[in-house]
Amino acid sequence: MLTEIVLPGIVEPEGLVVRTRALPEPGPGQARVAVEASGVSFAEQQMRRGKYYDQPAFPFVPGYDLVGTVTAVGPGADPTLIGRRFAALTKIGGWASDAIVEAEDLVPVPAGVDPAAAETVVVNGITAWQMLHRIAKVRRGGTILVHGANGGVGSTLVQLARHAGIRVLGTASQRNHDAVRALGAEPIDYRADVPARVRELAPDGVDAVFDHVGGPGIVDSYRLLARGGTLVSYGTAATKNDPGSSSLPVLRLVARLAWWNALPNGHRATFYNIWAGRRRRAAFQARLREDLAAVFGLLADGAITAQVAARVPLTQAADALRLAESGTVTGKVVLVPAA
Repeated sequence: MLTEIVLPGIVEPEGLVVRTRALPEPGPGQARVAVEASGVSFAEQQMRRGKYYDQPAFPFVPGYDLVGTVTAVGPGADPTLIGRRFAALTKIGGWASDAIVEAEDLVPVPAGVDPAAAETVVVNGITAWQMLHRIAKVRRGGTILVHGANGGVGSTLVQLARHAGIRVLGTASQRNHDAVRALGAEPIDYRADVPARVRELAPDGVDAVFDHVGGPGIVDSYRLLARGGTLVSYGTAATKNDPGSSSLPVLRLVARLAWWNALPNGHRATFYNIWAGRRRRAAFQARLREDLAAVFGLLADGAITAQVAARVPLTQAADALRLAESGTVTGKVVLVPAA
């Protein structure tokens, strides 16, 4: 039997439903994966509010990414996949004991890497790597500002930047400053005057700002750029509790970024979407595999450390979601198989 967590509608975390059903068989080109770890990301926090930009209609099974072992393959899929551990970016469906995944979407997990550790750098690692190295392209010796440096993406981004020889200023609540400092960043209290503090630490501005918050504060992020700097916006956390359209805040943000890009000041501003370019499927998958393999390599070598905030049994997904939303943890809350 398969156990899965269903998001039935706009509910509090306690409204999640645990459901069991017959174990599905993979179709052509697919693989069935016994899920060993699935993450609780900001996407699920928005989805339960009906605020994620392109989420499916309710009800559905959340779970943006997963790590697990292939137990069966469908016609046309490579049978040697069976028994091997892989990661996959799924967007939905990961909060389950077993998942059906397109075989071509599987990325090998290095031997010896713990499944929960690997899970923390799937969507977070791809996001952080692509924003830092494919979009901002910050050089060694540069300085960046990372908002939410103790979060899942933020803590991974800090480590990748430090490994690349980049100075990192990171916003977080005061209680998380020691954790942010341990990652290698210089912590800034997000409740304080962040622009003033950044200008004290980087008088000439920063080479890039990574902002998942959006809202009015995006203006400060843009103004803190040094000449030639890049603002990478990748979320609208500031509006997650606002009523109304889930797409309007994103569309407004994208329009603002486009307007800034038209100004002759040498700055760049972009909205990062991990699914951008997926219509060119082969190129999208190749880029994803390459970037995730690079992050997995750093994790396996010990160059970066997995930030597992907590391991919570799948059937206690409500507790996991509540914990992830509390803002009290560093890293990522991970769902693991129930005992």
